[in-house]
Amino acid sequence: MTQSHFNDVFLARRTILLRTLQRMVRNPSTAEDLLQETYLRVTRALRERAIDHLEPFVFQTARNLALDHLRARRIHARTIVDDAPLSELHNVVAPEAALEDAAHANRLLQSLNASLEKLTPRQQKIFALSRLNGRSYLEIAEQLGVSASTVQKELKLIMAICVEVAARLERR
Repeated sequence: MTQSHFNDVFLARRTILLRTLQRMVRNPSTAEDLLQETYLRVTRALRERAIDHLEPFVFQTARNLALDHLRARRIHARTIVDDAPLSELHNVVAPEAALEDAAHANRLLQSLNASLEKLTPRQQKIFALSRLNGRSYLEIAEQLGVSASTVQKELKLIMAICVEVAARLERR
């Protein structure tokens, strides 16, 4: 996988990546920063190893960066809330966009869950071991008694399904 191929993929998917990030973090400036960080992280990863399934890797990297940002923001907000008087907290109204984002996230989770339930038991196990438990291809292959190549191919298929579900929701 070459840097020029990655540049082509990144430019072709930049708009949908940016929209996805904007929906997640609800801040255009932060979304742009996360998009740039995605580019830098994927470029660094390409220097360190070959990435066979580049597009899903780019989307997953962007998603992980956004989730890290949101997690940090939530921790920061919790710290600030702990310092605020309770009487003032009851007067704060959640913005309507937060409800819209929550509804979108809920639809995305429901669609992803429905798609993941259609996977074979082995594919579900591979997905869980890789994405939820952070296991490497080799670890998963050893545990399931298959080749690392099989694990990689299955994950490519699974991630393509996830990207398609997200794209379908974007078009709505």
